[in-house]
Amino acid sequence: MSSNTNESDSNAEVKKGEKVSGIKSFFAGGAGGMCCVATGHPLDTIKVRLQTQPKPGPGEQPRYLGTLDCAKKTIAKEGFRGLYKGMLAPLAGVTPMFAVCFFGNDLGKRLQIKDPNVPLTKVQLFLAGGLSGVFTTSIMVPGERIKCLLQIQADSHGPQKYKGPIDCAKQLYKEGGIRSIYKGTAATLLRDVPASGMYFMSYEWVKELLTPAGHSKSELSPARVLFAGGMAGIFNWLVALPQDVLKSRLQTAPEGRYPNGIRSVFTELMATEGPAALYKGATPVLLRAFPANAACFLGYEVTIKLLDMLF
Repeated sequence: MSSNTNESDSNAEVKKGEKVSGIKSFFAGGAGGMCCVATGHPLDTIKVRLQTQPKPGPGEQPRYLGTLDCAKKTIAKEGFRGLYKGMLAPLAGVTPMFAVCFFGNDLGKRLQIKDPNVPLTKVQLFLAGGLSGVFTTSIMVPGERIKCLLQIQADSHGPQKYKGPIDCAKQLYKEGGIRSIYKGTAATLLRDVPASGMYFMSYEWVKELLTPAGHSKSELSPARVLFAGGMAGIFNWLVALPQDVLKSRLQTAPEGRYPNGIRSVFTELMATEGPAALYKGATPVLLRAFPANAACFLGYEVTIKLLDMLF
């Protein structure tokens, strides 16, 4: 296998027609994002509920004993639709978010290319992916905040405060203005910059490993693209999970509970539950990561090829 040939092919594809390439990445990323949310949201709901469940008192059992127990109790109480609570918010934001994400990664690559015949290093691919994480934060934070609140609301035993995503956004704005809607921005950046770097770097790396000698990565079969995308999702969440736990706790906490933001969340978590709490929800996260991101990258690649045919 000639990695230089594969990488230079990729660089050349990025370099030629920057405007067209950016537009393709934008629309294909949006299509990939919709595939990702549709595939992975049920396990995302379980992840958030495991991450935010209250600490049991002395002699009490946790509300959920694990991923399967959470799924069973959610379905028993709310039906299968309960696993899709809060999906409208990320779905509404996912098209522009993933569009900007893939566009940002594409831009990050182009900014670093000095010679299309010289392949980008793994560090450069990581930096390009990290740039995409910066780009998407402003779009992602409101959707994540609303999604998490709706997911844990359905899990509570009290009255339902929010009627849906729009009502949730209105109430958040009324209570604390735009700052309330964007609560958790720093935590999201802390999660997404390194995780996005790993996401895109590992995708290119696995595709490179799967590409036969003398062939281009663009010729990979759908099955190999699915595998590369799924592995990218796994690597992404291995980096992102601790920060995601902190973000979920911060975004669903009552106002004023964590005066110093994510630092207060971390301090409380270490004092009350220990380092293992940073990996709460790991099972549903990793179960979700492979199929959701496999679907995302396949949707992206298929859309790119359709755009190539049309334009």
